[in-house]
Amino acid sequence: MKFSTLALLPMLAIGAACGGSGSGNDVPQAAESGQLPGDGEILGKVYDNDYSVPAGFFVDERATVERSYTLHHVLDESLSFERCTDDLVEAQAWEAADNAARAVSGYYVTSYENERYFEFIRELAYTEDVGNISEPTSPGYGRVFKCAHTNRDGVDRALLDGYAGRLSPARLDAESLRDFAEYLWQFTFLNVSRKKVIASYGDARGHTLLLALLVNQGDGACDRIDVVEWRYEADPSNGEIRRQFDVVRSFEATFDAGLPARCD
Repeated sequence: MKFSTLALLPMLAIGAACGGSGSGNDVPQAAESGQLPGDGEILGKVYDNDYSVPAGFFVDERATVERSYTLHHVLDESLSFERCTDDLVEAQAWEAADNAARAVSGYYVTSYENERYFEFIRELAYTEDVGNISEPTSPGYGRVFKCAHTNRDGVDRALLDGYAGRLSPARLDAESLRDFAEYLWQFTFLNVSRKKVIASYGDARGHTLLLALLVNQGDGACDRIDVVEWRYEADPSNGEIRRQFDVVRSFEATFDAGLPARCD
């Protein structure tokens, strides 16, 4: 799927979401086995405005919201860590305090929960245009993780490497680890011109997001393409997940007359 103009940041996402499925092509077998795709395939996806992630990638439950909206996880008092609890009343109290402290607050509409989180839906009011918000009001979704599923306490969200959280060891398998990595990709901010997931593959012990990141190097200069393996490794004894961000290849490219090409 693709998130269209939905720009998801580590704490807050503002955008106009719609459906879609990226390029609609299956993940190449070469990428699934860990072999890097060729330059042509990578460039085709990097410069394709309609592609963002491979077919079968995680689709957020709010991805089909037609209006502009915000989506964030409630943080602790230090504003450093994403909260988790298995108690609805506690989660609601945290979200209410978070709403009261935000620059743009809203009135409570309803709540929702699934296996991963509690979600509190509010209608936010804007006095003027903010970013790509053009309507006077828009929905806001505040989430609190359920500790029994996802515990992110102590995770430094600004780091690409190191401790990434903990999943329940009882439910740790290839599917849950993949969902963990792909769900959090929505909230990953990278200071690049374009970020694309070329492939997503793994097993119960580890999962890899194969990324292509475009860095604009200035007027008249070729773009730099960094191919990255972002690996999530799980400890089956306690569900602890650690991640490692490695640039495995870089090259320069340009997009001219509607066609991408390497810069030699």
